[in-house]
Amino acid sequence: MADPDTFIPALHKPTSLLPIARHKNALLYTIENSQVTILVGQTGSGKTTQLPQFLEEADEKPRRVAATTVAKRVAEEMRCQLGQEVGYSIRFEDVTSAATKIKFLTDGLLLREALVDPLLSRYSVIMVDEAHERSLSSDVLLGVLKKIKKRRPELRIVVSSATLNAEDFLRFFSNREDEDHTDGSSSEGSIISIEGRAFPVDIHYLSKPCEDYLERAVKTIFDIHTSEPEGDILIFLTGREEIETTIEMIADRLPSLPKNSDQLLPYPLYAGLPVEQQMYVFEPTPEGTRKIICATKIAEASVTIDGIVFVIDCGFVKLRAYNPQTGIETLTATPVSKASATQRAGRAGRTKPGKCYRLYTEAAHGSLEEATVPEIQRSNLAPSMLQLKALGIDNIARFDFLTPPPAELVIRALELLYSLSALDTYAKLTKPLGTRMAELALEPMLAKCLLSAPDFGCLSEMLTIAAMTSLQGNVWFSHDEKRKEETSRRKFAVEEGDHLTLLNVYQAFVTKGKKDAKWCQQHYLNFKSMTRAVSIRNQLRRYLERFGMDVSESPSSSNDVLRAGGRPVAESIRRCLTSGYFAHAARMMPDGTFRTVDGGTVLHAHPSSLMFNRKADWVIFTEVIETGEKVFVRDVTKIERGWLVEYAPEYYRLRT
Repeated sequence: MADPDTFIPALHKPTSLLPIARHKNALLYTIENSQVTILVGQTGSGKTTQLPQFLEEADEKPRRVAATTVAKRVAEEMRCQLGQEVGYSIRFEDVTSAATKIKFLTDGLLLREALVDPLLSRYSVIMVDEAHERSLSSDVLLGVLKKIKKRRPELRIVVSSATLNAEDFLRFFSNREDEDHTDGSSSEGSIISIEGRAFPVDIHYLSKPCEDYLERAVKTIFDIHTSEPEGDILIFLTGREEIETTIEMIADRLPSLPKNSDQLLPYPLYAGLPVEQQMYVFEPTPEGTRKIICATKIAEASVTIDGIVFVIDCGFVKLRAYNPQTGIETLTATPVSKASATQRAGRAGRTKPGKCYRLYTEAAHGSLEEATVPEIQRSNLAPSMLQLKALGIDNIARFDFLTPPPAELVIRALELLYSLSALDTYAKLTKPLGTRMAELALEPMLAKCLLSAPDFGCLSEMLTIAAMTSLQGNVWFSHDEKRKEETSRRKFAVEEGDHLTLLNVYQAFVTKGKKDAKWCQQHYLNFKSMTRAVSIRNQLRRYLERFGMDVSESPSSSNDVLRAGGRPVAESIRRCLTSGYFAHAARMMPDGTFRTVDGGTVLHAHPSSLMFNRKADWVIFTEVIETGEKVFVRDVTKIERGWLVEYAPEYYRLRT
């Protein structure tokens, strides 16, 4: 037999070694006899990969909310091809078949399925994993499942959580009269606790605060590497840009290592990274090498990476924060909560005793919040409100949320949906526009643009722009030779802004680069991202065909092609974008910054935007990022001020 070290330990560990194994019979008994089971277990206990298999063996048909990496792992453990007995479904990608018994998918996608099948009748067990993370869609999903469970007594719901707020989940699902049970059980639900395999972890703090935690993190990596025994390092950072910067900093310092020392092998891990690149992280560390995994909070709970002995925690996390006054949602680096810090440190004690280096002081740790504020209390609720309306839940005030959202956020979401014409004056879903917007796997503003495109005569172009702006990865390769990359971008640049430039890039790719990966290299374009854009565009097109819309392709766009109302196509596209993104409008100031319509927020064009250092009077933008002291806008397009009032009279009347 081959040496066991040649296998990926996480994939081929005998399941009998996982803590969940000894609870198998108790779990199956509890799930059979309780409508709701709350499963408490630390990351690494096996709940995510093993429970679906136990249920499948017991002839239940489980369904769980998760990501592609877990589906791949379970398919390998079950020795079946991915997409057969085990499959997954994420936005714009469905790898399942008629044979699929275990299906992994995101909570948002399960909510979409409820639009077609309100009682989710195809499933006998639904497992909501990592519910303690309190994401917006998992909170909404729990509320919907609570409604479904009353109509389907045979449905089994498993809620798994890595922290001890199990009582809250149980109380939520129990009927009012069951709330007095103190033994962790009720007629409808039970709590089962499985211990994770945890070794002791030594926590180290800084004696005084550091100014630049990236610099400090890289120094810590090299200190560990030169003075500590073998073991991989996991470093928590806030986002892709920090991860790429850190990997570059590590590469710059590699030559300073002694010739005979082990090599350092840095890998990125963040949500927008293509799946095949995410998989590198799970591969065994080569002999004479130490792996450095630079990750966002995705590595906190969702995935287990074996071999980690050292954790470096920067102490920050990027959280969504929505300002109902300005209507702008930003991703802001915020100090982690104590619960997250504990979760991060625990990653070091998975295979043997480990160490966690916190890049902040012990006093700073003492002042952290106990837990992260649930997403539902700090997000733009328009997408969720739209889905709830489409599910037939009209009275949002009476919907059972685990934590009720602030009234101000709900009102703001309903106002926005009304001004997008998705809701009527009675706050009912409009037909067909509102219903179609809910069905499209797009954010409401973008969905409105796409569905309005036929009126502007630019449906083909809007399909492309929607696909390009829905990509999680970047279409441009970041390259050492920044100047060449910028020159290359300019080749595609369109004076009116980023959306038309993305359209240009796509059309050039489809005509020249689709069959020639070399063409993409020469133009600093990411071949995989561009191929994905083609696939997303095809799926969006199929959605529109299902709605009965005419999606015959239009001639290749150029400013001379006249469209609806005798306008150049570029103007039609800009008007169409304004009809959906009017709430994201800004005016340029003499100093080159932008101000929101109410003048309250200063915005800067992101360096990657064409509007960086360019003149424009009024613009709309699709993305906002807050880094440090500045708020940046990305995907920016020039518009005329008059269009705002023309396409959103209710919205701008509301704001005066």
